[in-house]
Amino acid sequence: MSQVVSESVASLSDDDVQAVDRLGQAHGRLLAELAKVIVGQKDTIDQLLVCLFARRHALLMGVPGLAKTLLVSKLAETMSLDFSRIQFTPDLMPMDITGTDILQDSGNGRRTFEFAHGPIFANIILADEINRAPPKTQAAMLEAMQEKRITVVGKGFDLPPPFMVLATQNPVEQEGTYPLPEAQLDRFMSLIELDYPSEAEEIAIARTTTGGSLPQLEHLMTAEDIIAHQDLVRRIPVPDHIYTDAARLVRKTRPSGGTAPEWLLPLVSWGAGPRAVQDLILGAKSRAALQGSYMVRSEDMQFVAQPVLTHRIITTFAAQAEGLAARDIVGRLIDEEF
Repeated sequence: MSQVVSESVASLSDDDVQAVDRLGQAHGRLLAELAKVIVGQKDTIDQLLVCLFARRHALLMGVPGLAKTLLVSKLAETMSLDFSRIQFTPDLMPMDITGTDILQDSGNGRRTFEFAHGPIFANIILADEINRAPPKTQAAMLEAMQEKRITVVGKGFDLPPPFMVLATQNPVEQEGTYPLPEAQLDRFMSLIELDYPSEAEEIAIARTTTGGSLPQLEHLMTAEDIIAHQDLVRRIPVPDHIYTDAARLVRKTRPSGGTAPEWLLPLVSWGAGPRAVQDLILGAKSRAALQGSYMVRSEDMQFVAQPVLTHRIITTFAAQAEGLAARDIVGRLIDEEF
């Protein structure tokens, strides 16, 4: 193992090695800073950071009151990023997100159209309850998420880097919602599920939020720092066996093709696509860099596998009848693979 690590360090430049060290140290400071206002949720914060530095988007799933909005806004605050929250409702139109041309008086007796930027023009976007908006509005997010740009009335506008969409869904109330289609779910790198806090954490939350105003957090990074770290993540070495493990794990989720285990066949109707393999590798690279590691390890792959694969698997009625969710199936696959 020491020889593999030495070879990985040798494949990085001296500047990259120092950059990995700085990112590993910054990761610890970020967790400590966010702990001033966020109680617990360390794994959730780590998963969000993995997505951010991998230049990917995340889907947050949790019941109301778990501080999803506070977490995202404070994450943006510590990184000196512009934050925008969009509340998705059934009457939300695409132009409410992207912006539109507005007729303005030019001052010389003539009127001209000027583009009024919508809330999508920020670094971190919280798309709150994205499944409440109609499909036409949901589709308006696709170009922004994939291309980092939008088109309005035939004109293209680049979005400010870094750009990340964090969408939330309420798993309890589904009446009057428009479930995201599989093609759009696949645009999200990870499904990050938030659970209820422990009793001790719930007491700490009550102490923190019912007193004075929340503390202002220190700005630990700039947008330029984040972009540099995102570039660094792409250069983290990946051993050949990690590529093999990623492809093998994803192929096991597909009931067709003879690559899935026998027990999975009656439980899954559709498995993960090739983008899942890409996200596994990118997520593992990002996690390795955040941990200050000079190469991707199996534990990095294990850390990102559950959130990367869960929302990409469609279960059958037989699985639902047995009370098995996609998360349970992915967990068993991970246990068998690693």
